[in-house]
Amino acid sequence: MKFLPAGAAALMAIGLGLSFQLNASPAHAADASCEIDRPVMFAGLNYDSALFHNAVARYIIEKGYGCQTDALPGDTIPLLTGAGKGDIDVVMEIWRDNVADAWKKAEAAGTVKQVGVNFDDAVEGWFVPSFVIKGDKERGIEPMAPDLKSVSDLPKYTKLFEDAEEPGKGRFYNCPSGWVCEKVNSNKLKAYGLDDSYTNFRPGTGAALSAAIASANKRAQPILFYYWGPTWVMGLYDSVKLEEPAYNKEIFDKLKDGSDTSKATAYPQSTVTVGVNTGFMKSAPKLTEFLSHYHTSSALVSEMLAYMQDEGEKPEGAAKHFLKEKQDVWTKWVPEDVAARVKDSL
Repeated sequence: MKFLPAGAAALMAIGLGLSFQLNASPAHAADASCEIDRPVMFAGLNYDSALFHNAVARYIIEKGYGCQTDALPGDTIPLLTGAGKGDIDVVMEIWRDNVADAWKKAEAAGTVKQVGVNFDDAVEGWFVPSFVIKGDKERGIEPMAPDLKSVSDLPKYTKLFEDAEEPGKGRFYNCPSGWVCEKVNSNKLKAYGLDDSYTNFRPGTGAALSAAIASANKRAQPILFYYWGPTWVMGLYDSVKLEEPAYNKEIFDKLKDGSDTSKATAYPQSTVTVGVNTGFMKSAPKLTEFLSHYHTSSALVSEMLAYMQDEGEKPEGAAKHFLKEKQDVWTKWVPEDVAARVKDSL
């Protein structure tokens, strides 16, 4: 991410035997012979996009390569540490701009390696629903702020985003307290001179933030909020990111630590990579080759997460939906015989 909760307690990483248990037909099972004689262990990072990618990769490995898979659930730091120790084989989401020291140390020691780019267009910033700027003819919504383009325009729109609890001030929906992005956004409000004209509203949880965004979109009400993608929110609701000064690492780092709030900058556009334990890489070159070709986009993943949200699907169901509907995408990742076995299984 993205900026996950900074104080989130690490979950105990215990194996739950989460294999799909999906058996290929006897003929194709004979064709597929796994190159390792144990389950491929995935990092079970506990947020939707990572769970979705795990489900897709595990299905392809099980059905296309004839392997068993498993997942070790937990939080980011212990799982990345586990990859360095060899307890984890595959990590499907490594956010390079916010990568934990545990991964950096393991890379330096040569026990893990980045093998591919999952997506390189992750988004993060301040958003408004697109109908606020463009309107929505189908819903009979007229543009509310057609000239709103940048954070520098926000002082003119405090009434549009009015805080019901503090009339006269607009409301900015920040991250929950304790998340890294909450601190960054709070310092941005100061740097942009908006702390006196906008309430710095911090929902109690990430779910409360997404619920507020969903409610505003359904009721066609204006809302100013921070969010990131890929997420179901970005997939389900058409939003416009407000312009900010171009990303500057030095300025951004000072926003993060609070050492200088006189200037602000846009969030970086993150690159999210796929990483493996180097021992696994040597023993499973075919699987590593597949993982090196695994590539999606923020928009595509948001679309799949929106499907999960709309249909009440779990990651495994979304993975099957993806494999059925996006064959032009994933068949490029694998040899023809592997693709054929996966298609047959669907």
